Amino acid sequence: MSTILIQKAFKYRLKPNKEQDLLFRKTNGCVRYVWNKALFEIKSCLNDKHYPNYFENAKKLTFWKQHEDNAFLKEVAIDALQQILIDLDRACKDGFKKEKGFPRFKKKGKDDRGFRFPANIKIDGDHIFLPKAGWVKFQNSRKIKGEIRNATVTYKAGHWYVSVQTQFEKKVKERKRKKIGVDFGVTKLATLSNGHQVEPINALRKFEKILAKEQRSLARKQKDSNRYNRQKLKAQKVYKKITDVRRDYLHKFTSNLSKSHAVIVIEDLRVSNMSKSAKGTIEEPGVNVKAKSGLNKSILDQGWFEARQMLEYKQRWSGGKLVVVPAQYTSQKCSKCGHTEKANRRSQAVFKCQSCGLKLNADYNASLNILAAGNTVLASGDISSVAS
Repeated sequence: MSTILIQKAFKYRLKPNKEQDLLFRKTNGCVRYVWNKALFEIKSCLNDKHYPNYFENAKKLTFWKQHEDNAFLKEVAIDALQQILIDLDRACKDGFKKEKGFPRFKKKGKDDRGFRFPANIKIDGDHIFLPKAGWVKFQNSRKIKGEIRNATVTYKAGHWYVSVQTQFEKKVKERKRKKIGVDFGVTKLATLSNGHQVEPINALRKFEKILAKEQRSLARKQKDSNRYNRQKLKAQKVYKKITDVRRDYLHKFTSNLSKSHAVIVIEDLRVSNMSKSAKGTIEEPGVNVKAKSGLNKSILDQGWFEARQMLEYKQRWSGGKLVVVPAQYTSQKCSKCGHTEKANRRSQAVFKCQSCGLKLNADYNASLNILAAGNTVLASGDISSVAS
């Protein structure tokens, strides 16, 4: 028995009154304004040896608020403005390390992703206390567990949401080493090394015609008009429905898998690379663009990266392990004799070894190879490939 520290987010739909709704909209705008203003200061100093860090920008924020042109900054909580400067500082450091792209200026309506409060969060029944806004009613769908660390308010598809992050300790038992290999795919969401196959939800495909209809209607409206904004909200609601359906399905799949297996082995799939556009350039145009575009859509519709993230924290919370192995040759290697050849998998459905003659479902054969690679990693003690 061991004790682990868990950080968990509880998301709820807010029900603000008119004054609180207006305050949230103002806060979104002020957060975007402070980000852009601070980023401009940083980019202006990029040729120098030093650029403004969080502490320097926080001092400038005090000065900006005192200027009469920025009086609107005083109407919102200072906590949210300071938090966006922390996010910007982190984004700049990641950009300089080339771990991620360098931060860009935020656009109204496109990058209004919300704001965060680091303290002074209270919950009483179906009301939550947020700085400046006071007590805001919310849809209390489940009980919050742990000590509240922060709260993030976001706006999506016509509604405000709050995500409350908490922290608490949990005792986990040592689990029996029941292992399984998972091969993520397109025709099947996943094929397991025990032979079981999981059907895909294909959320985007289900709502594709509805989404296309709403997008066509949006394209005919004059941008930024009242009709355009109403139609844009309709399209956003369809997008949210697609996201919610996919996420719910993935949660159920990953929870069942995590509860029944102490060790889960998956491939290190580079989804962004696999789903790159096939159009190419004018000098080097792509081939089979339509087919590749359809494949890209199917890959992104499955939510492989999201499933991996879910398995990572669910295995850690349950005392299990997630092992990530290289994806190279798992589909071309024979799970019986180890012979690796491209001709082994001439079709997407059937694997036939050119050496020993083994004939299996191609995805099932890949899942067996993934499990074997995971066993090798565990035997070697390479903890860099193990998330626990």
